[in-house]
Amino acid sequence: MMLIKQTTIICALGIMFTVAADAAPISTNTALPVAKGEYVFREQIIFNQSGDDPSTLDRDHQVSVSASVLGYGVMPDLALFGVLPIVYKRLELPTAGVTRQAGGVGDARIFARYTLFQQDAPGQTFRIAPFLGVELPTGENTKRDALGRLPMSVQPGSGSWDPFGGVILTYQTRDFEIDMLASYQANTEASNFEFGDVARLDGSLQYRLWPRELSEDTSAFVYGVTEFNLIHQEKNQVLNVSNPNSGGTTVFGLIGLQYVNKRQIFEVALQAPLVQDLNGTALERDYILRGSVRVNF
Repeated sequence: MMLIKQTTIICALGIMFTVAADAAPISTNTALPVAKGEYVFREQIIFNQSGDDPSTLDRDHQVSVSASVLGYGVMPDLALFGVLPIVYKRLELPTAGVTRQAGGVGDARIFARYTLFQQDAPGQTFRIAPFLGVELPTGENTKRDALGRLPMSVQPGSGSWDPFGGVILTYQTRDFEIDMLASYQANTEASNFEFGDVARLDGSLQYRLWPRELSEDTSAFVYGVTEFNLIHQEKNQVLNVSNPNSGGTTVFGLIGLQYVNKRQIFEVALQAPLVQDLNGTALERDYILRGSVRVNF
């Protein structure tokens, strides 16, 4: 089975915001700023379904995540973020009549983002912002049931300290916004298990659908969102031995809608794999559903 940490399922959560609630990516991030002294909050619900099993086990794997995100503008160019997920995981093996499941706090993430380059013009801006952080072992990774210790695909956490970083490019106009992100997460060993490192390339386009013409009293907007996510994960390791049925490359596509006002964003999205080139009998994704609300205060 291809074991993927819930934080890669969250896809970094798209958790960065502007001081006034402009459109924003749903599954990736933006380089637009958080104003000094202001907070931003996002609550996101994610449901991940994986059931395309190339093996004879007929596996069905579901992951539900409720992720709470808080950001703070330290300076105009520097913002700090924290992510705390609550997860529920369920693995069914119908041919064996077995269901294994667990829930609880997942692995938290903290990181900083700094605006390295900014070029503004009337009605548009271009920014480059690197970020650096660590995933913390706040989720339990040793849960058991009547059959013994649960597999890592069902554990709420990984037990490991995992650094990550990358860079974001954002170009925003009055009509649309484009975001591109490249990142890498180095996963470490815990309890004789190590998830494969993850490299990502993400892109997002948000286009204003309504109103078509802006006026002085315009206070709400509807955006259409389309995104792609190229994710490559190395093979997992158990006792320093690579699992041939884990890791690989997946390309996701996403379509979504956002309702935006001055301080809030409400959004829904469907994400599905376009290409899956996985190793061995790694379990393939079916789809991911996302819904969230963002608030600036």
